[in-house]
Amino acid sequence: MSTYSEIEVKDLFEMMATQPLLLVDVRNDDEVARGIIPGAVHIPLSMLPVQYESLTKMENIVFYCHSGVRSAHAAAFASSKGCKNVYNLIGGVLAWAKAGHAFVPKDEGKKK
Repeated sequence: MSTYSEIEVKDLFEMMATQPLLLVDVRNDDEVARGIIPGAVHIPLSMLPVQYESLTKMENIVFYCHSGVRSAHAAAFASSKGCKNVYNLIGGVLAWAKAGHAFVPKDEGKKK
C-alpha cells in the first residue's frame, strides 16, 4: 500500500529551511511558465512514470501542483514505487501564494 503525508505551507516552509528535500512541481508547462516555488524541479505529472527513478534516492520529496489534486496522485505514485518520506502540499501553489510566499521563473528552479 502506498502512503504519503499531507503537508501545509507553513510546515513546508520550515522544512525547506531545516532539512534536505526535493520539491517537485507536477504542473503542465504552461502553468510553470508563470513561476515555480524557489528550489523546485519541474516534472510534469505525465512524465513522472518515466522519471521517478531519480527520485528514489531522495530522503524527502514534496510534490505540488495548482491546488493539490495532481500532486496527491504524484505522491501516491512515488510512494508506491518505494520513495520514502513523500509529501503532498495541501492547496498547491494557491495556498503558497495565499500565504504570501514568492515564485521564481522556472529557469531559476533547480536543474533536473
